[in-house]
Amino acid sequence: MSMTQVSIPTPDGAARAFSFTPEGAGPWPAVIFYMDAPAVRPALYGMCERLAAHGYFVLLPDMFWRVGPYEPMVPSEIFSSEEKRAELFGKYMGSTDPVRSTRDTGAFLEWLSAQPEVKGDKVGATGYCMGAALALRAAGAYPDRIVAAAGFHGARLTTDAPDSPHLLAPKIKAKVYIAGADKDAHFPPEEVDRLREALTAGGVDNKVEVYAGALHGYAPPDMPVYNEAAAERHWGELFALLDETLKTPVPA
Repeated sequence: MSMTQVSIPTPDGAARAFSFTPEGAGPWPAVIFYMDAPAVRPALYGMCERLAAHGYFVLLPDMFWRVGPYEPMVPSEIFSSEEKRAELFGKYMGSTDPVRSTRDTGAFLEWLSAQPEVKGDKVGATGYCMGAALALRAAGAYPDRIVAAAGFHGARLTTDAPDSPHLLAPKIKAKVYIAGADKDAHFPPEEVDRLREALTAGGVDNKVEVYAGALHGYAPPDMPVYNEAAAERHWGELFALLDETLKTPVPA
């Protein structure tokens, strides 16, 4: 397994990111791994390594790259400190927005196209917490590149804002899988239904479901609410989605 820190040119500057490749010789299909709010850190490296071991070239971009260098965050410390929570939601999350993050995704796709270790031009995307919205936005903004989009314990997937992710449904060509948690105020039942209805009405091949007994943040192993059963279920669904869309040969 190989992890490499890379610098990706974007219209706004150089974005920090990390690439992960399987053992052996490529090329491999690519997957963009959109981080959750506590940002890039060892727990996400481990998740990317597991994804790479399944046969994928994985790109983990730092969506807070505009802030500049920072030490890895520790979720248990952030969520137990009002000061650190305020810094996360203000300084870090305030450094990006739908316009900037979508522009960044375009740069990530261009960078992937130039990598000899990447197979083909079709890409998968998976995201966690804030990253779930980023995966949906990627599928809507770059429908000819993103063929699979997954989101887990996502937030703000359906809002009343004119740039809400669910409004991109008519543009999405990817197969979509979204999994919330039944104890997650960020994705209540009415939003689950609203997202499912929007994707279906837009003609998107989708599955939107809720994991019982799980809380917001159930997948990364360093989260205080980590749920092993839900996390393993997420891995099974994610691998199935990616394998079907990126590894299954297209009929002639």
